[in-house]
Amino acid sequence: MQFRQKALSKLQSPDELDMPVRFARPQGRLVLAVTVVVMAAASFWALTGTVSSKLSAPGILTHAAGSYVLQSPVAGQVTTVLAEQGRLLSAGTPLLNVRTEQGDRPVRAVTGGRLTTLLAKVGSVVATGADVATVERVESPDEPLVAVLYVPGADSATIAVGAPVDLSVQSVPHSEFGTLRGRVEAVGHAPQTPAQIAGFLGDSALAGQFSRQDSPVAVLVRLERSSRTKSGYRWSSAGGPPYALDSTTPVTGAVHLAAQRPADWLLP
Repeated sequence: MQFRQKALSKLQSPDELDMPVRFARPQGRLVLAVTVVVMAAASFWALTGTVSSKLSAPGILTHAAGSYVLQSPVAGQVTTVLAEQGRLLSAGTPLLNVRTEQGDRPVRAVTGGRLTTLLAKVGSVVATGADVATVERVESPDEPLVAVLYVPGADSATIAVGAPVDLSVQSVPHSEFGTLRGRVEAVGHAPQTPAQIAGFLGDSALAGQFSRQDSPVAVLVRLERSSRTKSGYRWSSAGGPPYALDSTTPVTGAVHLAAQRPADWLLP
C-alpha cells in the first residue's frame, strides 16, 4: 500500500522537469559530421568524376590487306617447287609445277605478295582446288604491320576510333618488354563469319579460334611507330624487344574505352 502511494505521488508531481535533455554526445556529432562530408564528397565525385575501363580481345599481327590461300587449278603430282617461303612474289609468278595428263602445268600466284606458307612438296599429289600455299598481300617487305582484334559483337559499339590499345604479343615476354602500343583505326560494321575470317587471314584454324567470340567483329589497330626500337614500333618499356616482329603472331589487345561518370550508371 505504501509503494502504491509513492508511485501515484510520483506521477502527479514528476521531478527533474528543469533538467536539460542531451540529444547527442560530442562523439556522435563527430560521426554525423564525417558521414555528411563523405556523402557529399561521394555525390560530387559521382557527378563530376570519371571511371575508365578496358575491353580485352584476342587478335593477330598481320598486314592491312590480309592474306589469301592459293589453290591448285589442276590435279596431279608436284614435280618442282619454284619458290621459297618468305619470298616476295609478283602476280603470275609460278610457285610449282604439277604433272598432269597434258604435261607439266605451273601453279601461279594470283596477286603479288609474300609467300608465307608452302604446303605442297615435291612428289605430293594434289587435287584440283587443293590448298598449296598462303600468300600475304604486301607490296614491299617494309610494309608496316597492323593488329586485327576480334571482339564480341555486343561490345563493338563501345569502341571508339582513335582509342588507345595495349597489345600483349605472344612471342614477347610481357614482364621484360611490356606491351605494344596502338590505336583503333577502324571498327567493323557487322559480325564476320568463319569463312570471311579465313578468307582474310588465309588460315581456317585461326578463323575457327576467333569465331568462338560471340558474333565476332573485326577491329583494326594501327601500331604506333618508333625509330628508337629494334622492332620499329612503340612499347610501354623504353626499347621493347631486341628483334623484329613477325606477321601471324597472336596478340591480346586491351582497348581503352571512353571514360564514364558513375552517375551515368544510375540514370536510365
